[in-house]
Amino acid sequence: MELAYYSDYAVRLVNSEEPARGKDALTTVEAVRDLFGENASAARRATDADVTRFRSVRARLRGVFEAADQGDETLAVDLLNSLLLEFPVSPQISGHDYRDEDGRPLWHMHLADHPSNATAGYAAIAAMGLAFHLTEYGVDRLGLCQAPPCRNAYLDTSTNRSRRYCSDRCATRANVAAYRARKRLEADRSGSSGLAAESAQRSSASGDR
Repeated sequence: MELAYYSDYAVRLVNSEEPARGKDALTTVEAVRDLFGENASAARRATDADVTRFRSVRARLRGVFEAADQGDETLAVDLLNSLLLEFPVSPQISGHDYRDEDGRPLWHMHLADHPSNATAGYAAIAAMGLAFHLTEYGVDRLGLCQAPPCRNAYLDTSTNRSRRYCSDRCATRANVAAYRARKRLEADRSGSSGLAAESAQRSSASGDR
């Protein structure tokens, strides 16, 4: 099963908003449809009413990432379980049109949803994909970008669990900021040392008189 593909539904939805920057890309039905990516048939079910419903699911999914980021595994699992109960899916064997060398379908597991609306279908796939990722790799593989004020969600697939940023851009920005902070600290320490030496010299000169 394409775990990364399904869990990416959750990441795309969460990252449609940047709370710290006051930005929200999820304001129209077209924005909702764009979240479905290549799943055009599901996207066509979206209506204006789904904008508000998607925002509600987004807040709940962000809560899962926030709990994981804070190290609260139980809360992250409880929040995700509540979404799984509310938005169930059915596993289904699918072969699409792909064939192997013998002309047989390349069978694989697929998440089939039977939603009453576009939000229910999207939420079901996003929650199930995130659940697969969590149980396969661990809660600590769900992260929020450490480059303020970003806080975008990401899934850590690194071999050594070292990912801390949502993108190379944020990683570079954070490294540059850290470098500049170190340089300022070094300059402050150098200045303080210079002032201390100057003060000592004045005291010594005063004593000599």
